[in-house]
Amino acid sequence: MKPNYWKLLGTAFLAWYFMSYAVGDPQGTLANWNFVDNVDLVIHEAGHIIFLFFGDFLHILGGSLTQILVPAIFAGYFFLRRQYFSGSVVLFWVGENVISVATYMGDAVVQQLPLLGGDGVIHDWNYLLSATGLLKYTIPLSNITHGIGVLLLIAAAVLCVRFSFEEKT
Repeated sequence: MKPNYWKLLGTAFLAWYFMSYAVGDPQGTLANWNFVDNVDLVIHEAGHIIFLFFGDFLHILGGSLTQILVPAIFAGYFFLRRQYFSGSVVLFWVGENVISVATYMGDAVVQQLPLLGGDGVIHDWNYLLSATGLLKYTIPLSNITHGIGVLLLIAAAVLCVRFSFEEKT
């Protein structure tokens, strides 16, 4: 089968863009903030509102949960419709969100990231990890989550290349 060179070029750009995001911010700062993060922040904050009536724990978890679920739902939609290349492209967004959540999670102890609402607001992951007794495992949990995000980015790139050779993607 003949490859679709436009899809391969798009895949190369997306792989470069999101992998540079994944490795470009090792200290968990906002130095690597990008346009997609602005969209993710709106979805994250909407998640808090969606889960407002399910108790404090789910209300606070709802931000990060929604931030990952929304792109995952879009990816699932495309895969279910057998639009595999499109689903693979959206999988990059899922991986980026997992990495973003890992960065926020990794900040749970030091709490240096600027939060909406200023200094007086609750740090989601400090609260969540404290409430579950896992705060002392912040760094390993953040690293594992980051690794999952990177694996999703790699899977997205591999799948995009694979489906660039398909007739109907």
